[in-house]
Amino acid sequence: MSVLREIIEGLFIGFTTTVGVVGTYQTLVSSAGLFRKKEQVTHEPQKTFAVLVAAHNESAVIAPLIENLKKLDYPREMYDIFVICDNCTDNTAEIVREHGAYACERFDSSKRGKGYGIEWMLEKLWMMPKQYDAVVMFDADNLVEKNFLQVMNDRLCKGARVIQGYLDSKNPFDSWITLSYAVTYWFTNRMWQLARHNLGLPNTLGGTGLCIESNLLKEMGWGATSLTEDLEFATRCIERGIYPTWAHDTKVWDEKPIDLKASMRQRLRWMQGHYDVAGRYIGSVLKNGLLKGKLGMLDAAFYLFQPMYVLMVSMMSFLFMGRFFEIDLFMPVATLLPTWLIYGTTAVFYLLPLLALYLDKVPWKGYLGLLLLPFFFLTWLPIMFYAFFTKKNQTWSHTSHTRAIRIEEIQQ
Repeated sequence: MSVLREIIEGLFIGFTTTVGVVGTYQTLVSSAGLFRKKEQVTHEPQKTFAVLVAAHNESAVIAPLIENLKKLDYPREMYDIFVICDNCTDNTAEIVREHGAYACERFDSSKRGKGYGIEWMLEKLWMMPKQYDAVVMFDADNLVEKNFLQVMNDRLCKGARVIQGYLDSKNPFDSWITLSYAVTYWFTNRMWQLARHNLGLPNTLGGTGLCIESNLLKEMGWGATSLTEDLEFATRCIERGIYPTWAHDTKVWDEKPIDLKASMRQRLRWMQGHYDVAGRYIGSVLKNGLLKGKLGMLDAAFYLFQPMYVLMVSMMSFLFMGRFFEIDLFMPVATLLPTWLIYGTTAVFYLLPLLALYLDKVPWKGYLGLLLLPFFFLTWLPIMFYAFFTKKNQTWSHTSHTRAIRIEEIQQ
């Protein structure tokens, strides 16, 4: 029994030490998000855009988005709006046409999901007489800040090829679920995305509010048809040394699920897709990073490791408590890491979410979401566990949207 205990303790020490090191790395990187240099728009409109909107039975929310997109602060003749009406059984296409956008109807029951819809639309786009400098992608439930294309044009003119805009929530205060989502996004935008942008590391794509240079899409193809098409395409770019970048100065708002059941169904799809993409790409990204000495690729491999993030948070807490309360089981780990590092990293780790909300001027009632995060994190545990064993299930599950909010209501 003593031998088994030694093995278990050895594995535990190795695991918690790894988690401690990885957690320390993430905390130090996140600290770069404390600083923000506002990037001025210095280029006049030069780029033309194909604005793609992915939609499946979105009659309840598509009209406000099209109205919003038609009023962006960018020359109207320099962008066109295409709505991918993907296997719709409602009147989404009819509403799209009534509001002056192109309704591109696709019916294919064998290839269901947003990734397939985008791939189909891009093939049609390349065959059109009119060609565009870049493609912008949104979801049907989105609302978009009016300077979005201005910022994307500027970034493209400065050499960026893949750009992700700031992701915010349309309905942060509808329920404790939506507030938990919103706080997670607010923190991620500042302490993950902006932090990595400041350090020159690759950013992640959020599935909407992104801009991709057309030549890049033609060179490498879309090729992202998993449940997490955004992660798959971003990883393929990073694998080739093309780092997605971040635009903190323009926002996209989307609708978060209100109830726990819908939320868990959505997050299960995300995790299944994440495990699938990680299993296929983490080896090559890690190998390229080591052989080429590219920290950005190693950081991307770290992100593919992120299904362990909730466990990492938990283990950091246990590590701290073990040191503080002198629990024997945790003491060997504490001897491997300096005391100042354990206490300092843990303090910063829990302070960063508070600072993220403050720095991005989140409404004060949004801070209540920080109290909800531990409970929200707990709901991730069964999702991550179940997703690992069902990662081969690539059946798309649609998240219903119902909040027909106008951009004027968001920006009051």
